[in-house]
Amino acid sequence: MLIVTGLGIEIGGRRLLEPTSFTIGDGEKVGLVGRNGAGKSTLLKVLFGQATGQVRHQGSVAIQGAVGHLPQEPVPGGLGVEPIGLSHVLSARGIDALDAAMHDARHALAATPDEATIARFSDLEEEFRERGGYVAEAEVARLADGLGLAQDLLLEDLASLSGGQRRRVDLMRVLYQEPDVLVLDEPTNHLDKAAKRWLFDELARFVGTVLVISHDLPLLDASIDRVLALREGRLLDYRGNYTSYLTQDEARRLGEEKLAARQGAKIDQYARLADSMRGQTAKRARLAKVLDRRVERLREERVTVTARERAVSFRLPDPPRSGDVPLEARGLCVHYGRLRVLDDLDLTIGRGDRVAIVGRNGAGKSSLLRCLAGAQSPTAGTVRYGAHVTVGYFAQENEQLDFSATVLENLADSAVATDPGRRALLGAFGLTGEAAHQRPGTLSGGERAKLALAKLASSRANLLVLDEPTNNLDPASVTALGELMREWKGTVVAVSHERGFVEALEPTHAVLLPEEFVDVWDDRYLELVEQR
Repeated sequence: MLIVTGLGIEIGGRRLLEPTSFTIGDGEKVGLVGRNGAGKSTLLKVLFGQATGQVRHQGSVAIQGAVGHLPQEPVPGGLGVEPIGLSHVLSARGIDALDAAMHDARHALAATPDEATIARFSDLEEEFRERGGYVAEAEVARLADGLGLAQDLLLEDLASLSGGQRRRVDLMRVLYQEPDVLVLDEPTNHLDKAAKRWLFDELARFVGTVLVISHDLPLLDASIDRVLALREGRLLDYRGNYTSYLTQDEARRLGEEKLAARQGAKIDQYARLADSMRGQTAKRARLAKVLDRRVERLREERVTVTARERAVSFRLPDPPRSGDVPLEARGLCVHYGRLRVLDDLDLTIGRGDRVAIVGRNGAGKSSLLRCLAGAQSPTAGTVRYGAHVTVGYFAQENEQLDFSATVLENLADSAVATDPGRRALLGAFGLTGEAAHQRPGTLSGGERAKLALAKLASSRANLLVLDEPTNNLDPASVTALGELMREWKGTVVAVSHERGFVEALEPTHAVLLPEEFVDVWDDRYLELVEQR
């Protein structure tokens, strides 16, 4: 159970949440929704004691029961004794640390088999059994199979996993924990359709409380029974799933408009009557003052109409013209030890092409993009840029951002020379006002993605290489970004798991991995985008 009283939140001079109170009861499945930058992830951090120094808040939060949290960003190296997937998952119950302690105790017992070492080993072994250590292998295997993760990857270093593989490991950890309160921040990022369906079933069977942030509308319809909508500093409460929320929200807004209109008419009526009484008799002057007070009270009580969410649009300047063939790859190979990701890929991209890279998680999509962007050297083969080509690279984990600088300072070395020009560019991507003075680490995942896009726009690149640019974007922003890339005059190579983005992009070509097959785009490839 979660009990919140008088909670208000500010960050960098921005009021994210007006003081509010709410309770989430045992067994409730709650979706926290709102546009990018509304403050959803910051609210979660405050609720669970993870807020940074830039976040100021008031009020109180009381949590009953153990909390399992899936953060939007992975913890580098994981939380286990070893930096591998299995240790990270087992650390949710402390089993990895217990196993290491038992190993040391076993050696101590063998060296000195006295009463103390026997008791030490026995105590550890009993705790290991009670926490499920002896059945952990079977439980972890079930979770890996459900999420479509090859079990041998759990023995690999976490840093070597793709974004999709790491997301699955993090999901396994929080589900293996079996907490009383499950808190999930964008849990379906990188998941294919089969893994999503499996996750929906897991959440349906989960008997505890669930609080989830997601822009995945099927998840919000299938797995929640209550919506908390964060909008313009207000937290609005609705019963039902996401579709029901949309209907209720529109009805609420129309009701507020009608009530506000009636209140406005009453205010105007009393104000006109008071004005007509001024300068007459003393009695009528006193009545005018009474009416003035009534008008003032009505204005204070007047309902605030919930604004419609504005349409999202992004803008990119027209790029400098490149040569006819901006990029050409020949015999491209990428190997990681014995793991062969790419074997012999040939690729020629023409000016104005929009190329979608399609393949399952771990097929080498991100490795290919890093090679094409010049961020990684291939094991063999060549990547050659054409005449007058400037490459802009959107990395999956926003590595191109300087997290020690402010949002505005991240554009300091760009082609945009003035602060007003940089602010205008940030505004074109929805980053306005005080957000310019925040550091990227305090932004939401969606806002960081928008900052990375703004940085690309400021570079005057004419070849964009985009690795999952829609991660953490709200649905309206996903579609708007795809439409922007479709209309842009440059060349685009992109990986995305979002069908809506790919549909809006209208690719000209597809690269299928691991087959290393290049083809003219056909809409049948949309199914592969979702299945990955």
